[in-house]
Amino acid sequence: MDETGDHGLSFVDENFPIFLLAGCLFESAEYEEIIQKINTFKQKFFNTTKVILHSRDIRKCDGAFQILFDLELKKKFYEHLNAIIYDANFTAIAVAIDKKKHIEKYGKLANNPYTICLSYILERLVFCTDQNNAISTVSITIEKRGKKEDKQLLAHYNSVTDRGTYHVNADRFKRRIVDFRMMAKRDNDVGLQIADLCAYPIARHVLNSEEPYIPFKIIEGKLRKGSNGRVEGYGLKIFP
Repeated sequence: MDETGDHGLSFVDENFPIFLLAGCLFESAEYEEIIQKINTFKQKFFNTTKVILHSRDIRKCDGAFQILFDLELKKKFYEHLNAIIYDANFTAIAVAIDKKKHIEKYGKLANNPYTICLSYILERLVFCTDQNNAISTVSITIEKRGKKEDKQLLAHYNSVTDRGTYHVNADRFKRRIVDFRMMAKRDNDVGLQIADLCAYPIARHVLNSEEPYIPFKIIEGKLRKGSNGRVEGYGLKIFP
């Protein structure tokens, strides 16, 4: 799982007033395959696997991605990366908080957008694995954000899995989730990088669903759907 946007409620950016948490669910064999493909991709464009794919840095051509100022290279870079993401077999689940509406509805003491998003994703993770496999278990990796924030997040995760939620009891969480770990961006975890590459395009879609945006089209079909074929409320939850 990875995020885009600021989870704080003390400031709302009028141009980007949402916080979104995205999760990408892989079967273990599919995950090993995309690790190999991403590392091959990095080796091709950077001659190393140590470069970390970060959506913002790619869009701004920052750091190692200054090579994208070469427009011909940029075209090849996006074509190759988009093909890897498009061909990858995973299920995306995202939760977006409209911070402005959240504050208007619940006031200054409104719950932390990050913990709300995590609760909704954990529920949908259970629903998704219930549908697909009666015995499957899940290991979760989420990006570190700071000592204080990580401590709060772990406390919330433990609360959810110990007490359950309105829709999922504690036993269902514990049967499904066997590991919850936090890793730093510098740890170069491929799963976190895929989640990061998915988060911003989904957020752009939430902000303006009428605006065509190629990165969203690449991952749109991976968003979890309900039995009715709908994504809203299943693979993409917008709150409030």
